[in-house]
Amino acid sequence: MAMTKVLTGKYRTTGMAPLDLSSCSKSDILEYFEASFDLNESLFTGLKDEDAFYKCPDRLRLPLIFYYAHTATVFVNKLMLAGMMTERVNLDFETMFETGVDEMSWDDTENYRMGGSFQWPPLEETVEFRRLVRNRIRQLIKDTPLQLPITQDSPWWAVMMGVEHEKIHIETSSVLIRQMPITMVTTPPKWKYAPESTGTSINKNPLLRVEGAEVTFGKPEDFPSYGWCVEYGQRTFNVPTFEASKFKVTNREFLQFVKEGGYENSSYWTTEGWNWRCFRQARHPAFWVCTKGCKSGCGAVISSHSHCLPEYFTTTYSEPNININDNDISPPNGGQNGTSNGHQNGTSNGHPNGTSNGHQNGTTNGEQKGNECQPEFKLRVMFDVIEMPWDWPTVVNYHEARAFCAWKGPEFRMLTEAEFNMIQGGALGDPSKGVTSDPVFHKDPQANFRLTFGSSSPVDLYPANDLGFHDVYGNLWEWVEDHFNGLPGYKQHHLYDDYASPCFDARHGLMLGGSWASDGTYNSRFSRMGFRRHFYQHAGFRVARTLPGAGKSPVVMVNTDVYILGAGMEENDLTVPETVGLEVVPMASTNKQFHHETEEFLAAMLALQYGDGGQNDSKALADFCVEKANHYGCPLQNAVQLGCGTGGVGYQLAKTYKEVIGVDYCARYLDAAITLQKTGEFRWPTPVSENDAKKPRTENGTITVNIPADVQRDRLTFKQMTWVPNEIPKVDLVLLDFLDRVSNPKAWWLRLWEIVTDNGIVVVISQKFGKDELSADLNKKFDLLEEQEYQLQNSQGQPKVAMATIWKLKL
Repeated sequence: MAMTKVLTGKYRTTGMAPLDLSSCSKSDILEYFEASFDLNESLFTGLKDEDAFYKCPDRLRLPLIFYYAHTATVFVNKLMLAGMMTERVNLDFETMFETGVDEMSWDDTENYRMGGSFQWPPLEETVEFRRLVRNRIRQLIKDTPLQLPITQDSPWWAVMMGVEHEKIHIETSSVLIRQMPITMVTTPPKWKYAPESTGTSINKNPLLRVEGAEVTFGKPEDFPSYGWCVEYGQRTFNVPTFEASKFKVTNREFLQFVKEGGYENSSYWTTEGWNWRCFRQARHPAFWVCTKGCKSGCGAVISSHSHCLPEYFTTTYSEPNININDNDISPPNGGQNGTSNGHQNGTSNGHPNGTSNGHQNGTTNGEQKGNECQPEFKLRVMFDVIEMPWDWPTVVNYHEARAFCAWKGPEFRMLTEAEFNMIQGGALGDPSKGVTSDPVFHKDPQANFRLTFGSSSPVDLYPANDLGFHDVYGNLWEWVEDHFNGLPGYKQHHLYDDYASPCFDARHGLMLGGSWASDGTYNSRFSRMGFRRHFYQHAGFRVARTLPGAGKSPVVMVNTDVYILGAGMEENDLTVPETVGLEVVPMASTNKQFHHETEEFLAAMLALQYGDGGQNDSKALADFCVEKANHYGCPLQNAVQLGCGTGGVGYQLAKTYKEVIGVDYCARYLDAAITLQKTGEFRWPTPVSENDAKKPRTENGTITVNIPADVQRDRLTFKQMTWVPNEIPKVDLVLLDFLDRVSNPKAWWLRLWEIVTDNGIVVVISQKFGKDELSADLNKKFDLLEEQEYQLQNSQGQPKVAMATIWKLKL
């Protein structure tokens, strides 16, 4: 029985085209919003019961109840930031469901929110929360004057951000539901899988030649559709002639890699990839089903579950199709002959039993022989286990894709981002001409996206483009060789400061082109999405190679070392095999905050905050704040410092305040602060320069700093954050003193009014931002109490003149 109780609107199984933000009406926006809210909720009707909402389909992700509520939470938070919503719906929910998980490694330990000890709210309350949010946004759209075009500076951008974020999680949730035990899901009404084949088996995947050319990519700032920050900017490369496979790599092709021991041969894998393969004990792609009890990757109480069991080859697991409440839903398509798997004949279309012969005769895998039934594998789709559709593209992570290419031959690889933009063909047109240049706006886009089907489709189902390539858009995302990074000219949007920038760390791969589950602008020609290389999405790849003598294709790799809180520094591997015809273009992370994660910056911060025992800057700043709090009659119970560095000021504030929260984005600073909290002392082997007038006391060339004896260290809590979230509680003092070193200052001060008590104060110390720069935003919620010069010092003891502004909430 489908779970209709999760619907706060209509049941829906397909998406809709995005909006032209230069000409849309309020009724268009309302319809677009309702459709996204409906479609996301409709996915969850495929869970069999309420208990499934509290299970972790992936040990590195949260239970499904989080994803059901998360998008509504983000909607509220962004509309509050933009000033379009002035009252919250449910602050507890908007805190609990605000931030998800982006783990650093495949073997991360499950945190308490994943492992089951966290008490999530009942489903009924969560559904009601979504209903309230939906009604608020409906009314907001109806009541707010609309001025066109909607641009990044418009408050309506927050509405579009919420809608497009909802569409991102339609894809995220579909991946996670696909990972759930089959016994916990049921096929919802009208859910239609693609046919397994067009009638002609894809036994060849020829390489097509693409002539070298200059290519420029990136979304123009004035393009009239919603865009994420990572899409904007521009990059130009000269790309030599190359070849790429006509189709994405199919299940049939990938089977040969599996059968010939690709998962057992470490020589095909990168070091990171092989470590992942061993940890996961992977024998085949995650959604392939065999009989050997393979490790599933589920988390918490279902961590022992395996998708690979013999009964999946003898039992049908889908339930009968049913009508769904009063939404006038007829039974889903299912199989055309009454089968549960949606295939034309309910059987596999055959499999190759030949061996790989490399790229002979201009193909990536030669011609496979035979069309016999292959019983070893079936395929897990969203709600069913079906006969293996060999002509569908294979779903793999980056590691598996790269290993397959190495198995094909030493010269094979995936496409680069520049090459992907070249195979899009010439039919798109000039982006300056408007939305007609983007295929997501075409009336008949001839691609499998927007949930036309609830699954991948045969790689030859849709026609090739003018260059001969199929599925450049949709069906599956394509992994490319480049690291995920911002384009030149990248700017973070103040409404979503951490949408992409934390992922510019050389550990996130880049995916392009969208998938069958991509909706709205997610399938745009400009879409760029980054995920950990071990993550599973609806993603595949196609094979490419550089032609001999043509030169090397540029591939962008991030060369900024990133320090991970609790893990330290991991070296980046910026090498590629000589044989694959790639030239690494090393580029700094466009997240400028990562550039502070160096030993030199740490030494300077220690010197600044603890030089001369911390009696200068840290004590002086803490004393200044306490003086102002006393002057304005503020309580002295709790405080938060946004920009705590290595904790020097926080430890001084803890002499007065009973609770102090120190927040910073810099992991290396926070590691030092936490070590000081645990031990009272921090030693660092890199000495400060002898020219440093404020260096801490040294012993044998080692920096040593200590916490003052009169500090109660248990009064402090340190948090790593990239902007101010809801989990910062209301406090009597907010000290904001790092605006001069953050990438997006506005993202930090927009939320200050929600984290200070009615009787508290906000103290802002900055060389760049005084009352004139802050007033446009802060005056909406605060009264300015005073502004005065404040003398800071740098790590060399040289004076710096800043401005101190003191603010109090309007009553």
